[in-house]
Amino acid sequence: MKWGTRYPALYVNRLWSMIKRHTKRPTRLVCFTDDAEGVDADIVTFPLPDIRIADDIAYTPWRKLSLWQAPLADLSGDVLFLDLDIVITGGLDAMFDFKPGTFCACENWTQMGQGIGNTSVFRWHVGKNTHIFEDFEMNGGEIRRKYGIEQVYISDVVDKMVFWPREWCVSFKHTLVPTWPLNFFRAPPLPEGTKIVAFTGKPDPDEAAIGKWPLEERWKRIYKYARPTAWIDEHWR
Repeated sequence: MKWGTRYPALYVNRLWSMIKRHTKRPTRLVCFTDDAEGVDADIVTFPLPDIRIADDIAYTPWRKLSLWQAPLADLSGDVLFLDLDIVITGGLDAMFDFKPGTFCACENWTQMGQGIGNTSVFRWHVGKNTHIFEDFEMNGGEIRRKYGIEQVYISDVVDKMVFWPREWCVSFKHTLVPTWPLNFFRAPPLPEGTKIVAFTGKPDPDEAAIGKWPLEERWKRIYKYARPTAWIDEHWR
């Protein structure tokens, strides 16, 4: 999904390039967007799915809940969702073979052991668990107050959730960046077996590649830092 201006069409096109390099089966990329200008012609685009949602969260991850409605464009069966701010480093075909028909997600890296999935990379079955969308449309304000974050809501009410094997999907910030103060001396590694690296928040892949970490509070530079990461340019292209 692409909305607003934070991620330009370049991010969609590079995602498609990475998908093609890391799949052997017939595969397509579907992008739901409010602006398809500049998106590669080989990528299938649809308008953002309709959802009844408050204006102040209309363009936040809460909008992902619109994917749980059915019908959904021309999609069917198991669909793999990928955030735009990821880097694909390994084969994706196995992510369709793993626990077919089941909702699969990353175990949220900052809440390990709490049963909460991270929706940077998830697979859902179109037509299953449509109550996630329907209940939000009916009681969006109450759900938002109760859960705070869309992925916490999904994790609680989905019929079944299975986490991807931990080595498949990792977080750049929470998995790969060495702990302080080693982050000032060692570049983040890319472990063997990694399929996807998620760049939640900041830095984005292009920033992390050159060692840039934008921070609103300057004092956080004391500990928030990552050395330039060469393998990003190798894969994010």
